[in-house]
Amino acid sequence: LYRYYDLVKESGVVEFERSISTFQNWQKQIMNSFAFDLHNGYVEGINNQTKVIKRNAFGFKRFDRFRLKVLLHHQYKNLKVRIN
Repeated sequence: LYRYYDLVKESGVVEFERSISTFQNWQKQIMNSFAFDLHNGYVEGINNQTKVIKRNAFGFKRFDRFRLKVLLHHQYKNLKVRIN
């Protein structure tokens, strides 16, 4: 990464120099992404599915039923909730 910084500075291209500042601002996070095998893909998938349910559930009059539909979709089946 440091070698890349040097090569970009030697090139003198202004757009690349701006990208270097972005890399330097996020350097710790970038290096951690290579060092650790962690990601937020699972959580992003759950969020995306919930948003799709929300779009399709337009017209639910009661929030508790919408909430139960989302939780049921994400397989939280041990809920102690009674629907009237």
